[in-house]
Amino acid sequence: MDKIRINLYDILACISSAQELVSLKLSNHHQQVAYLAYRLSEHINLTTDHHKDIFLAGLIHDMGAISSKEMLELIETEPVTVNHHALRGSKLFEGFKPLHNAAGIIKFHHLPWDNGKGSKYMGEEVPLASHIIHLADRVCTLFRSDRNILTQIPDILSTIREQSNTVFNPDIVEALFKLSTKEYIWLDLTSQFPTKMISDARISNVFTAEIDDIVDLALVFSRIIDFRSRFTACHSAGVAKTAERLAQLVGFSPDECKMMLIAGYLHDLGKIAISDDILEKPSKLNEDEFNEIRAHTYYTYRLLEPIEQLKTINTWASYHHEKLDGTGYPFHVVGDSIPLGARIMAVADVFTAITENRPYRQGMKFDTAKNVLNNMVASNALDGNIVKLLIDNFHEINNNREISQIEAAKQYKNFLLVAEDNGELEI
Repeated sequence: MDKIRINLYDILACISSAQELVSLKLSNHHQQVAYLAYRLSEHINLTTDHHKDIFLAGLIHDMGAISSKEMLELIETEPVTVNHHALRGSKLFEGFKPLHNAAGIIKFHHLPWDNGKGSKYMGEEVPLASHIIHLADRVCTLFRSDRNILTQIPDILSTIREQSNTVFNPDIVEALFKLSTKEYIWLDLTSQFPTKMISDARISNVFTAEIDDIVDLALVFSRIIDFRSRFTACHSAGVAKTAERLAQLVGFSPDECKMMLIAGYLHDLGKIAISDDILEKPSKLNEDEFNEIRAHTYYTYRLLEPIEQLKTINTWASYHHEKLDGTGYPFHVVGDSIPLGARIMAVADVFTAITENRPYRQGMKFDTAKNVLNNMVASNALDGNIVKLLIDNFHEINNNREISQIEAAKQYKNFLLVAEDNGELEI
């Protein structure tokens, strides 16, 4: 259990795929930008380290977008608030060492070249890599699904040429034009997995994440998941810390407890695929809306499934709405077939949901929460032994939950204010 090692690319591909589930218009966008930015940096003869950082920046460049509406706007145009998501995304990732350089790149990835003025912003040097990502991003937004990509090349190049030196760095535009004569570039870009078309082993093995790295990155991902809705902005933080403590009380090893923490941070990953209107709806959901919400555990499972090393963590995370009597969802796993880690996660999720404060209601106190949990045990939904452990340690666990969620609330506030604190970039 303590030998989990995962390629950073695999994890980033997972979270970018989650964001792209929101709309077909977003399909493969992060991978396309990563691929084209890598090819441009290669053509300009940047160093291998620059190739890696630009490639990673492409994979995460739009992850600071707070809603599906904002993500779609970024594909369709560059709205006046375009730099908000870039600044937020940079802030999200800058503390994670393997992505620190990539975070600095995405911070300015919508800054126009402006006849050379875009090489600096408020006294800060703007990396050339930021302008590479900008061009790659805008090229990829011009793709049309109803026409052959090779037929589209002249129109795409014409659009880019018109903005050379004003919006885009002319040297990078020139590199694009030289690349454009190679049909395989465009065919790779519109293939099912563009980044897999890069054969450079130094890129496909950019960084091997061990368990402590995965904990740190999962925490970042939990913020991307939760910050989409003010109703659940702190939820995963509470679930993760509660599940970790329950795992300790059950007798899990230290590394298994870290795995539980990761599972808690990722348990609602599939909610990225849920529309904003449903996540933000304060009133009762209708049948269709409720069923869309119910699908989130399925998406969590399928998104994490390709990463074999996360198989156990995936099961613990994705089964958190399964019930012992088999009436849970989405797989209707029964009784002992539900792993102990998943049972812990189910209890942690219910406990956090009923005790945390939300904008439209206060969390339950001890007696009320205890009754809800015990009733779910009586109906054969939750594991009675785990619920007893929680109730016996209620005040300690609840205090830990509150502390973790207070910190998450601070991070959420900072996330929303980061663009204002940095000043709005002009476009």
